[in-house]
Amino acid sequence: MNPSGSRRRVLRHLAGLSALPAFLHLPRGAQAAEAAAATTTGPGDVPWQELAAAVRELIRVRSPLTECARGGNCDAIFAAVKNPYFTGDDVALTQTLGWVDAWTTQASPYAVAAYDWRDVATAVNFAREHRLRLAVKGGGHSYQGTSNAADSLLIWTRRMHATELHEAFVPAGCEGRIAPARAVSVGAGAMWSQVYDAVTTRGGGYVQGGGCLSVGVAGLIQSGGFGSFSKAFGLAAASLLEAELVTADGERRIANACTHPDLFWALKGGGGGSFGVVTRLTLQVHELPETFGAVNFTVRAGSPEAFRRLIALALDQYADRMFNPHWGEQIRVRRGNVLEIAMVFQGLTRGEAADVWEPLFKATDAAGSDYSVDFSPLKIVATSARDFWAPTLIKRTFGFIKRDDRPGAAETNVFWPGDQGQAGQVVHGYQSTWLPARLLASGQRGALVDALFAASRHWHVSLHVNKGLAGASPGVIAAARDTATNPVVLEAFALAISGAEEQPAYPGVPGHEPDVALARTRAQAIAQAATELRRLVPEAGSYLAESDYFEADWRRAFWGSNYERLAQVKATYDPQGLFTVHHGVGSPDTPPRKA
Repeated sequence: MNPSGSRRRVLRHLAGLSALPAFLHLPRGAQAAEAAAATTTGPGDVPWQELAAAVRELIRVRSPLTECARGGNCDAIFAAVKNPYFTGDDVALTQTLGWVDAWTTQASPYAVAAYDWRDVATAVNFAREHRLRLAVKGGGHSYQGTSNAADSLLIWTRRMHATELHEAFVPAGCEGRIAPARAVSVGAGAMWSQVYDAVTTRGGGYVQGGGCLSVGVAGLIQSGGFGSFSKAFGLAAASLLEAELVTADGERRIANACTHPDLFWALKGGGGGSFGVVTRLTLQVHELPETFGAVNFTVRAGSPEAFRRLIALALDQYADRMFNPHWGEQIRVRRGNVLEIAMVFQGLTRGEAADVWEPLFKATDAAGSDYSVDFSPLKIVATSARDFWAPTLIKRTFGFIKRDDRPGAAETNVFWPGDQGQAGQVVHGYQSTWLPARLLASGQRGALVDALFAASRHWHVSLHVNKGLAGASPGVIAAARDTATNPVVLEAFALAISGAEEQPAYPGVPGHEPDVALARTRAQAIAQAATELRRLVPEAGSYLAESDYFEADWRRAFWGSNYERLAQVKATYDPQGLFTVHHGVGSPDTPPRKA
């Protein structure tokens, strides 16, 4: 792309405009109240020509969804958004298209495509001077809708995606205080698929990032960030060594343990879009294990009583044999008396992993007709850790990994089939709850079994055991303690998640309208399932990136005792509240969901 040519084209387009037309879709529901709380100028009153002349690329944004609503090719766009890389490459789109009664994805009228921190600084200064609301998007995966806002100026970081490996990195100003370490510097617009390719497939190291490969790096780090192997390698935010960002005053700052340490701490889990616009991150590179592997199977119980016993067997299996840094991902307790195992392991051979599961397999076999076990397609697989994210022929042939199917797409544009359901989704409801490790103790395990069984009468519950750090090494715990994430994660063995969604939908598109009635029914069922668990842990807290949009006590739930310190950092670096996101530090409350 020729940035200068892009700027000239934008300038020619702007020259013929006396004022920007009114935005196509006004905020809806809770999103409207939140937008009204931000002090902004209408985009029609802004001298966009000045911004176009000052940045390398200013984009007049047109959403294919709104074009579809006006009579465009709806079938094509609703098929295309199921490719997460198509969605990520379109400035107007977000990975989640909305949340019923909460928000609907809405493109900014203009976006600055940032190539470095200078473009970002220009955009920040322009927004501050003209009292514009800012939105920032890299991967665009926010369930809460924080990477889009009506009538805002969007800073789009997708162009900043370079990765650079360092054999002996020392953060700026930390010479003689912090030992050199292997690290990788990553542009804020990079996705984890790109980083894993550079660090693991080609570099032979490991960087702690997201399990979903099309998630943006910067957003995950600022949310705290869990990968599939978090009990072994800790929070993604805990691996942050240094960040480059632009703060509300338009200044470029380098934040690390020695320079702006308070801001550095806040970036490690304090939430994206609240303290500045991150442009580059440097992350620790860990030693790569010999093997990564996966275990997948489903067990169907013949009766509710048998299912309760099955939940107990699964918890015994986990507590006695898997509550350690080798294991991660999910144990799913589903409606219909179904248990799904979708777990990964590191540092074990296939035979060692199989031995771990043998007691459960023997127990289900001995129960005869009470249980039906489905091992399709493969029960236990292991691979060289270096090849785990590589799009090899065998993975593509057996459907273990999918690729961006657009002509000319990069080899690194891969994703797990199980994550495709998130692409283009509309959320109906979502709840998450940290489950403390004390519930695995023999005297309390029965109560947890009962709560999970009761929850499954209402909705599915998935135990993400990689999203609780109890069972990790002391070093992992200490590093996580030095982040802004709610400290309850240190004592949690899992994050229990219940959620529901529908596939691509958008208001005003005949045949593709969100199913509001179904969404409200499901949201109620999800809330009932979460209530069963929260009877055991009434103040357990939630993970801010995977939580209820309508969480009433969100400051405590997301950050616990860390919130007051985060608010002080916010007041220091953004005293006027330029950066406002849903349930972000210093942001307003949200009205409750409609009945």
